[in-house]
Amino acid sequence: MNPRELLLDSFHAAIGAADPLKIVPSHLPEPPKGNTLVVGAGKAAAAMARAVEENWPAGNPLEGIVVTPYRHGLTTNSIMVIEASHPVPDTQGEMAARAMLESVRLLGPDDLLLGLFSGGGSSLLSAPVPGVTLDELKSITRQLLRCGAAIQEINIVRKHLSVVLGGRLTAASRAPVQSLIISDVTDNDPSSIASGPCAPDASTWRDVLALIERYAITVSPHVLQTLQENSRTGRNETLKPGDPVFRNVKNRIIATARQSLTAAAQFFRMQGVTPLILGDTVTGEAREIARMQAAIVREVRHYSNPSKPPVALISGGETTVTVKGSGKGGRNTEFLLSLAIALNGLEEVYALACDTDGIDGSETNAGAIIAPDTLHRAGQAGIDPITLLDNNNAWAFFNLLGDLVVTGPTRTNVNDYRVILIL
Repeated sequence: MNPRELLLDSFHAAIGAADPLKIVPSHLPEPPKGNTLVVGAGKAAAAMARAVEENWPAGNPLEGIVVTPYRHGLTTNSIMVIEASHPVPDTQGEMAARAMLESVRLLGPDDLLLGLFSGGGSSLLSAPVPGVTLDELKSITRQLLRCGAAIQEINIVRKHLSVVLGGRLTAASRAPVQSLIISDVTDNDPSSIASGPCAPDASTWRDVLALIERYAITVSPHVLQTLQENSRTGRNETLKPGDPVFRNVKNRIIATARQSLTAAAQFFRMQGVTPLILGDTVTGEAREIARMQAAIVREVRHYSNPSKPPVALISGGETTVTVKGSGKGGRNTEFLLSLAIALNGLEEVYALACDTDGIDGSETNAGAIIAPDTLHRAGQAGIDPITLLDNNNAWAFFNLLGDLVVTGPTRTNVNDYRVILIL
């Protein structure tokens, strides 16, 4: 098997370990005496909804609403699937969030609220709190996505600015709540995944103001006044740990990055390649993480430490990109371009970095692949890697070389998948 096929097949093994159609059925709760309302949001929401429908016991009432990004929808029967904008919210997401909230309010004690949440849900449940318009929420979101903030920090702001996030959806329910969650955050914290519609939130409006100041986010005077008043009065605050509303709530993580990395490691073992998992919580600037991993590659290549080749260095987590240029970016392509420059054509080293949701940044690729000849081919084509990296335009680099990985929406999301293959 050639290196490119090894890398791609390992990626598919990682995705397969987080396939909602495979993992949801074994985690479904018992049907209640009354009705079951399904609500959900995220890149995996439609696939999770279909898995529920296909495995729900016949004769038990089932209905619901889930919202997923455009192009992520699937055909369902009793659960409505709405597509909306991600990562910047739109009116479709606002409509879905408000419809969800109204449906939840109709539930009684004998009913069940079944939540289906995955990464991407924060922007999809975009019903702004009083004092903030959708356009203002869009502007704040765009700035947060470009400033280099960690996803947990971004979600602190998002959960406070939406009427259904930060446990607020649970507060509307008189029925017991059970949520099945596919994690896209490094600590697998339910309050961070889709900004925790059914989970308690320890952050406050004061934290929101601190993040707005730290990352120099521009907000209108009216929004700033709203944030300051909410911070002072506690108005429209998210629900906190220990709140009685969570006594009858269960949040269950059913898929994680670690599970996917382990599946990829098993794949490599079967191919006679030693897998080394560097961690499922790798965070930081993509280009800096690439330089650090390049140092590990050289240690393996030159000194067979900590293992002699063939070796697969596998890592997950979610790097960040502080956007300073005007390029089309993507944290996985930025990681790979920085890695290619750092390795400088080191022999028998190949790498893949992709987002498990199938979308790296704003374009339609999941990520890309590099090989020992990547920089050589770029030079022959007159492509300047350093200039493109400085402009946050790694996407253009790999697009010109024909080395993008395009999967389409995978309908799951367990963070990024990176593997460096040393033969």
